[in-house]
Amino acid sequence: MLNIIIQIIAGLIGGNAAGAAGKQFSLGPIGNSITGLLGGVGGGQLLGMLVPALGAATAGAGAAGGGMDIGSIVGQLAGGGVGGAVLTVIVGLIKQKMAAKSVA
Repeated sequence: MLNIIIQIIAGLIGGNAAGAAGKQFSLGPIGNSITGLLGGVGGGQLLGMLVPALGAATAGAGAAGGGMDIGSIVGQLAGGGVGGAVLTVIVGLIKQKMAAKSVA
């Protein structure tokens, strides 16, 4: 459950950062947050499947104590942030192309 929370927060930050960095891709604060959240969870889960060491709590004493290893936390932050930013840019590009097509 902690992994999902980390991914959501990182995705929100990544989505809003992508929207702020590329104004042409921005979907507005709410749109950036929603796409960032979805991309963060998706990106974090995908990274966790591709690199299992970054996707789960450590086995043994750390997991028994309820703690997570720092590599796992960093992996979830990176996967969530990048996933949120990438999905925001993709949706922003689609929105931009659709708007250009309707004007022409």
